[in-house]
Amino acid sequence: MSLVNTKELFKKAYEGGYAIGAFNINNMEIVQGVTDAAAELKAPVILQASAGARKYASPAYLKKLVEAAVVVHPEIPIVLHLDHGASFEVCKDCIDDGFTSVMFDGSSLPYEENVAETRKVVEYAHKYGVTVEAELGRLAGIEDAVNVDADKAQFTDPNEVQDFVTRTGVDSLAIAIGTSHGAYKFKPGQKPRLRFDILKEVSDRLPGFPIVLHGASSVPQEYVKMVNEFGGKMPDAIGIPEEMLRQAATMAVCKINIDSDLRLAMTGSIRKHLVEHPDHFDPRQYLGDGREAVKALVAHKITAVLGCAGKA
Repeated sequence: MSLVNTKELFKKAYEGGYAIGAFNINNMEIVQGVTDAAAELKAPVILQASAGARKYASPAYLKKLVEAAVVVHPEIPIVLHLDHGASFEVCKDCIDDGFTSVMFDGSSLPYEENVAETRKVVEYAHKYGVTVEAELGRLAGIEDAVNVDADKAQFTDPNEVQDFVTRTGVDSLAIAIGTSHGAYKFKPGQKPRLRFDILKEVSDRLPGFPIVLHGASSVPQEYVKMVNEFGGKMPDAIGIPEEMLRQAATMAVCKINIDSDLRLAMTGSIRKHLVEHPDHFDPRQYLGDGREAVKALVAHKITAVLGCAGKA
C-alpha cells in the first residue's frame, strides 16, 4: 500500500465513532515505534511533521523514513501530514515533496485572510489529490514554532465554521475547545475541561464533517515520574484526561494529535536506561528502549483512546 490521504480514512472514522492518531515524528525510532504498534493492532495511522521536525531532520529524511515504514507495513494505511504549515509556500513545498495531507495554520490571521490563504492552499493541494486541514480558534501553549500565550488563546466560534468550510473547500477542521500544546496544559489544582458544547454545535452545523483536536496529549504521569526520578525536571506537567479524548472520538473528532506523550515516553525510558546502565555508550541500546516505549504508548492510545484498532 502506498501513502494515502485522509479523505476515506476520516469518512470511515466519522461513521464508525472512532478517531485516528496523528503522531509527530522526528527520527527513525519514533517512526518505527508508531508504525509497529499500528501494524500489530491493524490501525490506520497519520505521521506528521512539524516545523521543528523538518528543521531537525529535513523533509527529505522524514519522507524516506515514512516511505520505509510503508514498505515494512504495507498492510496498514499511512498518511504523511504537514503539521502547522505556516504559509502557502511551506504547504506547496510539502505537497511537491510527496506529503499526502497538509495543514495550513492561519489561525493567527484575521478571519478573511485566513479564508483566502486556506482557499489558496486547497486549490493547489486538490490538484494533486492532497487533503487539507485548517484551523479556527487559537490553542494556547508551545509546540516548536507555535507559541501562544494563554490570554491570546480563543475558542472556536461555531457561527464561523459553515462559512469557513464552504468558502475554503477544506477537508477537515481543527477547532479550539480547551486543549493546548505542550506538556503543561493545566495549572496544578485546575480541573481539566473540554468544551464539548462547542464541539456539539460545530458538528451540528457541519454534519458528517471531520473535526481535529490539536494539543491532545494526556501527559502520562508514569512517564513524568520517570523523567523526574532519573534526573529530569518537569514539575506540574498535566495533560488532557484520556476519557475526554475518547468521548471526543465518539463524536465528530476524527483526528487526534499526539506529540508530547511520545517525547515523554522516549525521554523517560532513555533517562532510565542511562542511569541503570552507566557503562552503555551504544545509541542502539538506549534508543531501542525509547522505541519500545513509544510503541507501547501508541498501542495504548489506539486501544484505549482512539478506538481505531482493527480499522486498517
